[in-house]
Amino acid sequence: MVFSLTLVIPLAVGLIYSESASNAFLMAFGITFCTGLLVWFPFQNSNHELRTRDGFIITALFWTVLSLFGALPLYLNQEVTLNLADAVFESVSGLTTTGATVITGIDSLPNSILYYRQQLQWLGGMGIIVLAVAILPMLGIGGMQLYRAETPGPVKDSKLTPRITETAKALWYIYASLTLLCFLAYWAAGMTAFDAICHSFSTVAIGGFSTHDASFAYFDSPLLEAIAVGFMLISGVNFGLHFFAWRNRRLRHYFHDPEFKFYLTIVGVVILVTFGVLIYSETYPPLQAIRASLFEVVSIATTTGFATADFANWPSLLPFLLFVAAFSGGCAGSTGGGMKVIRILLLYKQGVREVKRLIHPNGVFSIKLGAHSVSERVIEAVWGFFSVYMLVFVFMLMALLATGIDQVTAWSAVGATLNNLGPGLGGVATHYGDLNTSAKWVLCLSMLLGRLEVFTLLVIFSPMFWRK
Repeated sequence: MVFSLTLVIPLAVGLIYSESASNAFLMAFGITFCTGLLVWFPFQNSNHELRTRDGFIITALFWTVLSLFGALPLYLNQEVTLNLADAVFESVSGLTTTGATVITGIDSLPNSILYYRQQLQWLGGMGIIVLAVAILPMLGIGGMQLYRAETPGPVKDSKLTPRITETAKALWYIYASLTLLCFLAYWAAGMTAFDAICHSFSTVAIGGFSTHDASFAYFDSPLLEAIAVGFMLISGVNFGLHFFAWRNRRLRHYFHDPEFKFYLTIVGVVILVTFGVLIYSETYPPLQAIRASLFEVVSIATTTGFATADFANWPSLLPFLLFVAAFSGGCAGSTGGGMKVIRILLLYKQGVREVKRLIHPNGVFSIKLGAHSVSERVIEAVWGFFSVYMLVFVFMLMALLATGIDQVTAWSAVGATLNNLGPGLGGVATHYGDLNTSAKWVLCLSMLLGRLEVFTLLVIFSPMFWRK
C-alpha cells in the first residue's frame, strides 16, 4: 500500500505534461493499493513478534513482490510496448539498481516513464542501505556483519543507533541529503531541472539509468562528468562512515578505515592502467584519455553503469579489466553492487597469509584490519560467500548458454546482473532488448541474487529453513 503511493508522483508528472501514460500509472496505483489492502486488512490486528526466519522472508519478498508490482506501469503503458518479461526485467533492474535496460529510443519516452525508471532506482538504493546496514546484520549475514564485528572504528557496534527505526531514519536523511546536493550540483552545472532530478536519483543509488540513449555522453560536459564521478565515489562508500561524519562533523575516520583506503586504491590503480593503455594505443589524446578513463572506471568499478564512451570496444585488456573491477564493487553498506570491497580485502590478506605459511610452515600469522585481528570464523564466512558467489555465477552462465546466447554475451550478462552493474559486453553492451525471453527471466533472478548478497535468497530454498 505504501509502495502504491510512490506511483502518484510519476502520475502527477504525466498530468503536468499531458501524457496518456498517466492512465497506466492510475491503473497500476489502483491495482497495487487494492491488493495491499486485501492482504493487510484480515491481519491488521495481528501483533506477533517477528523471528529471524521472518526477516529472511520479508527481505527477499521486499524486492521480488515490489519488482512485480513495479512492472505494472510499464506493462500497462501504451507508450512503451513491453511484454511481461521485459516489464519485469526493467522493474527488477531499477529496484536492484542494476541499470540494465531492455528499452531503446529512451529519448522519445514520455517524461512520466523516464522519471518513474529513475525513481525505482532511488527507492531501491535506499532499501539497499537499510538492508545492508540495519537488517542483514541482525540476520547474521551480509558484508556489514563481517565488517562491524571485526574492525575498529565507528561501525563496530551492532547498530548505528539503539533502535533500527532510528537507524533507518538517519540513513534516509543522509541519502536524501546526498541526492539533493547532487541535484543542485547537476542543475547549477547546466542540466535541465528534470534531467538533474533524474540523474541525481540514479547517481546516488549507483543505478545507471539515464533519460537519454547516449547516457552521460549526451551532455558532453567535463564539469557534469566531474560532479558525477564525485557523487559515484561518495555513494560507493559505506554509509555507516557517512553517518558518523554527519553526526560527529569530522572526516578523519574515513582515512582510518581499511576498506575505504582499499576501495580508493582499487579505483586509483585501474584508472592509471586504463589511462596508460589508452595513451599507448593512441585511442584518445591525453586530456580526453584522462577524462574517459576517470569517468568510465569510476562508473564501472562502483557498478553505476553510466557511460561516456563504449568501453566494450576499448583496446587490449581494458574491457575485461573494467568488468573484473565491478566484481569488487562498492564498500559494504553502500548502494554499490559486487562482492563488496571488504571481502576482496580479506581474501587478499588470506592469500598473503598462505604465501607466508608456505615459507614459514611453523609460523603463526593473523589477519588484521587496522590494529585488530580478524577471527578465523570471519575468514571462513568470506571464503564461503566467495565460493557460493562463483558457483551461482557458473550455474547462471550455464542457464544462459542453454538459451542459445553466445559465450561473451552470456558471461558478461551474468556478471553485469549478478554484480548489479548494468552494461555488459557483446550483445548486451548497450541494452538487453535483443535477448530471448528465457534469458531475461534468468537474469532477473541473477539481479535479485546479487542484490540480496546471494545467501538471503538461497537460504529460503533450503529445506532446513522451513523445519520447525
